[in-house]
Amino acid sequence: MRKVSLRNLAAHKVRLALTVLSVVLGTAFVTGSFVFTDTLQKTFNGLFEDAAKGVDVRVSSPEDGSSGVPLTTLPTLQAVDGVRAVVPAVNGQIVLLGADKKPVQTGGAPSIGESYAPNSEHLGDPGPFVAGAPPSGPGQIALNVGGAGKAGLAVGDSTQVLVPAHGVLDVTVSGIYQPATDTGGFVGALFDATQAKELFTDGAHANYVDVAGDGTSQEQMRERVAAALPDLKVQTGDQVRDEVKTNVTSALSFINYFLLAFGAIALLVGTFIIYNTFAMIVAQRLRELALLRAIGASRKQVGRSVVLEALVVGVLGSVLGIAAGVALAYGLRSLLNTFDVGLPSGSLQLEPRTVIVALVVGVLVTVVSAYAPARRAAKIPPVAAMREEFSSAGDSLRVRTIVGGVFAVVGVAALVAGSRGTGGGAAATVGSGAGALVIAVLLAAPALSRPVVGALGVVLARPFGAIGRLARTNAVRNPRRTAATAFALTLGLMLVTVIGVFGSSAKASVNSLVDIGVKADYILTGPPQIGVPVGASAAIRDVPGVAAAVPMHGVTAKIGDDKVTGTAIGGQLDGVLDYTLEQGSADLSGTNLLASESYAAKRDWKLGTPVVMTNKDGVAVTTTVTGIFADSQLLGDWLVPEQVYDQMTPAAMRADWAVLVKATPGTDVAALRSSLEQGTDRFLVVQVKDREQFKGTQSQQIDTLLAVLYGLLALAVVIAILGIVNTLALSVVERRREIGMLRAVGMQRPQVRRTIYLESVLIAVFGATVGVLLGLAFGWGFVSTLADQGLDMVAVPWGQVVAMLLGSGVVGVLAALWPAVRAARTKPLEAIAGV
Repeated sequence: MRKVSLRNLAAHKVRLALTVLSVVLGTAFVTGSFVFTDTLQKTFNGLFEDAAKGVDVRVSSPEDGSSGVPLTTLPTLQAVDGVRAVVPAVNGQIVLLGADKKPVQTGGAPSIGESYAPNSEHLGDPGPFVAGAPPSGPGQIALNVGGAGKAGLAVGDSTQVLVPAHGVLDVTVSGIYQPATDTGGFVGALFDATQAKELFTDGAHANYVDVAGDGTSQEQMRERVAAALPDLKVQTGDQVRDEVKTNVTSALSFINYFLLAFGAIALLVGTFIIYNTFAMIVAQRLRELALLRAIGASRKQVGRSVVLEALVVGVLGSVLGIAAGVALAYGLRSLLNTFDVGLPSGSLQLEPRTVIVALVVGVLVTVVSAYAPARRAAKIPPVAAMREEFSSAGDSLRVRTIVGGVFAVVGVAALVAGSRGTGGGAAATVGSGAGALVIAVLLAAPALSRPVVGALGVVLARPFGAIGRLARTNAVRNPRRTAATAFALTLGLMLVTVIGVFGSSAKASVNSLVDIGVKADYILTGPPQIGVPVGASAAIRDVPGVAAAVPMHGVTAKIGDDKVTGTAIGGQLDGVLDYTLEQGSADLSGTNLLASESYAAKRDWKLGTPVVMTNKDGVAVTTTVTGIFADSQLLGDWLVPEQVYDQMTPAAMRADWAVLVKATPGTDVAALRSSLEQGTDRFLVVQVKDREQFKGTQSQQIDTLLAVLYGLLALAVVIAILGIVNTLALSVVERRREIGMLRAVGMQRPQVRRTIYLESVLIAVFGATVGVLLGLAFGWGFVSTLADQGLDMVAVPWGQVVAMLLGSGVVGVLAALWPAVRAARTKPLEAIAGV
């Protein structure tokens, strides 16, 4: 039986290749995700082994986002027994202007300015200078090799640097250094120590302070420093490195889970293709298997022979999938580095765990998929299986259709119930309903395919006359095969549609929010990590035609025991934002506080209620509730004046989220843009946008995210398309005698090809239609649960829906090209004779 199974595989090379390919694609995604994240993890671990090098103890603030460590602690640290050196760290974000006078785009990598410490004061190896010299005074900077190359700058060149909290500085490149690791896109500028202190601190704090001992163990040194400074966070150098590694591992785990989720989708789609393939293989081999039973093979032997074939396919596909996954990880890393996302370089890591997981997953999926057909084949009586008509017979679909109907009722009920609420519980209810509906479609799809494909056949196949009728008959003749083939495409397009609904709804909600809430004529924005630099709003207030320039800031504070986030407004809301004041005054000056209606009710705030806010440095500011406004996604929970923002936010961390500009009545708004651009030109990164452009920017960010998701889902769709190719190719083999008979009675080769094309189109359109309908329902349900998060509009991407349905027809034709050519080449007499 082993020989029979292996020789059968060798004799059907095309069928073997198509089956193996479906396993390869699924396991490649799983392998690729592991290899990609393992490589990043290994490389980052190497980087962090050099981090805090030479540091025995690091002293930092217990609160992230605070001003840092007071410089008044330096004498205390220097007096601790065993301390050899104390080095305060001073750094912050910058924007470097390149040789082309444009801001250097880092692609997400850090762009940092920091204080230069000579070797005598540096605790680690600062990296050698490959050209020039370190900065020796204000107005000089040294750049890392990668940053200098990206900016097109050399030693002696003059350029500018933007420090968000201080504005633009004229600088000269004094030298270029080579850090231990230079990641793609990273910009590291070293400043003179005195100037760095002025730019990146408030003059009284350092970001953190590194301490080196005279040979005392790190733990002993940490205990001594902690005893001297009990209110600060004190860690050993090893603890600092471990903490950074843990944070990066957590971030990479999210990426891994994200990629594995799409790998699971690809495997799920592949599972149906593998199952469908083996079901067809068994159907085609019933007479062969029956003959084996007749000459003495037992049921178990027959079943084991089919499972053995699946095992071979699974092992072969998994091994090839592992190789393809490594290539996928390499390609993904190269693609990201092309866009300068700041990933460090390193050799690809193929861990034993990755190989084991890929083999187990690929083999298990394949064997499980083949088990049911194998079991069914083993149960067929030999004499019955030898009858010609038996191979085309199928059991009743009544039971599975009834069960599918029950799941459909439960799924619809859960979907509707969940969509009426918001939050995690409602989303979970919608998710359970979506799962039930997917199971319902899986079970009821064979029965559903007959009327739906029949109806589609009337519309799509009627123009082709007898050829169209034959294609329609072929598509509905074996509903199990049609449904299984279409279901793979159904899953892929269902997920694509869900994401499309999310994206369209998010853009519609943002557009509605801006249209209804924003009354400003222009909005000044900056990069997400930096915002609008301090001073930009003041620079345009005196521009002729500007009635108001109102900056908006994010404020983080502690009220009672709760950490909360609100908005600071540098002016009055009237004229720039639309809102409804329910009680009190809208005056945003002094220490006034405006709260939304629901948030005030939640905290039991009334007009005149004092509210004490504490920042991360422990500075307390007492505000007073002077107004309550109707809930607004744009305004958030509470508003405070700029005076409170300045008290709560360290100077080095201040920046505007956006600046709202209102023109004076009668001003030529179009002409005002040029004046605003000129007024903010020296701030380098400021962009002047009208409301439509601002909406477009938000939509572009959403589209970027969607593009990533679509790219990952493309694999599932590709697998589904290959599944159609696979099924049609096997169907041609199964119907070889029938096709030969048609050729013998006069059907021409083009007519045979056209029949296969139409059959494929009907199956693809059926799968796409069901997938799109499910996706629209699921997208509506999930978006409805996010109404409290700002997605208060459900929008359907009708253009995308129509494109997918039309595209599914094209997919059907493309998928049928090779099977159709193969069918057309069938020789009539050989096919009829069964040769």
